[in-house]
Amino acid sequence: METRPSHCGVRHLALTTHNLEEMTTFYTEFLGFSVEWAPDPDNVYLTSGADNLAFHRSVEARDKKRSRSREPLDHFGLLVRNATDVDAWAEYLLANGVKLDNPPKTHRDGARSCYFSDPDGNQVQIIHHPPIVGSL
Repeated sequence: METRPSHCGVRHLALTTHNLEEMTTFYTEFLGFSVEWAPDPDNVYLTSGADNLAFHRSVEARDKKRSRSREPLDHFGLLVRNATDVDAWAEYLLANGVKLDNPPKTHRDGARSCYFSDPDGNQVQIIHHPPIVGSL
């Protein structure tokens, strides 16, 4: 087995939501999160200062259907200290037979990540997110 890279634990969680505005209001007004980034009408990223909580409008809500998504977990993220650690994880996973759902990519906000799925099908993101890493 290849040498496993390190990570800093779960500091990022992404949920699909039927009502993005209601969720954003609840988490900011009642739980004290602040909006870190809202790149478009279907996505918002919140933080308490040491983490990142993402809400993604569900496909059902975008299509104006009234049914709620049965699986609210979009993915969860394992934080790494450096952008190059994302690539090290991708190499490690591939070398150990784990298929990547998405290869390493640098996002619009400067974060870098890759995705894979666990045995139950939960999507896991290895992520370097500069605002969170700075709080470690």
